[in-house]
Amino acid sequence: MDRFAEIRAFVDVVDAGSFSAAARATGQSRSAVNRLVISLEERLGVQLLHRTTRSVSANSNGHALYQRSKRLLEDLEEIEHAVSSTRREPFGLLRISAPHSFGELDFSKIVAAFLKRYPMVTIDLSFENRLVDPIAEGYDIVIRVSEPDEQTMLVDHRVLSLDYVLCASPEYLEQHGAPTTVEDLRSHRLLSLHQATQSGYWTFLGPDGPIRVPLRPVLSANGLDALLTAATSGLGISVLPEYAIRSELKSGSLRALLGEYRFPSRMLQVVYPPARHLSAKVQMFTDFVDAWCNE
Repeated sequence: MDRFAEIRAFVDVVDAGSFSAAARATGQSRSAVNRLVISLEERLGVQLLHRTTRSVSANSNGHALYQRSKRLLEDLEEIEHAVSSTRREPFGLLRISAPHSFGELDFSKIVAAFLKRYPMVTIDLSFENRLVDPIAEGYDIVIRVSEPDEQTMLVDHRVLSLDYVLCASPEYLEQHGAPTTVEDLRSHRLLSLHQATQSGYWTFLGPDGPIRVPLRPVLSANGLDALLTAATSGLGISVLPEYAIRSELKSGSLRALLGEYRFPSRMLQVVYPPARHLSAKVQMFTDFVDAWCNE
């Protein structure tokens, strides 16, 4: 039998929840769909489905095959669409992972604008502050805010260098005084992202080279919104991305501190597996993010 026909039938059954529903959805007979799935199980030598009198669902073996097969069929459909279309219109499901520290402030707007422009795309978006492996975890695109990895085998599109600012509110500075050196930060109330807190220090680049400041923050959070609120409320000193606090710096609700010391920049990157390089939706979303951030 046609292997693609077997895989399509299996995916259709899992999606529909029964052989009868899959048959109705695809215009086939129930027996034809059943034969294709049985043929696939016999060829692989494993049972893929939990079968009851009312429904079917993937077992552990079937779930793993379903995830990979679903992606394979989506890719095939996208390739056929791109070749047959007179325009290279993005099409199908796009799975994206982005960090909380970027997504809560800007990224949702980028996704919404992309979907409005390209209505044939659907997006599955996850926000998480950890190092995501797009290949192992099945993502088409991972957004990273980090130092570039020169050894990575992934496609790494570097969008924008992000500068960081040491800052505090006038209320805090009036109550606690402004630090005049990096060493003064040891005696101040600090607000930090989880990643920096876990490393145990902030690193600054000064006139005489890098300086580390031990971190014992009064607030550690995995999202910039919490730190921004705390900083503007006068609760402490924080290191925040310049793009996230431009309006606060302009209005004076936050003030930049220790201008002669610089916090290391990070790179906003769009990262994806080499196998996704020819995907129209991956390429167009990457271009879209680049244009949005650099306009």
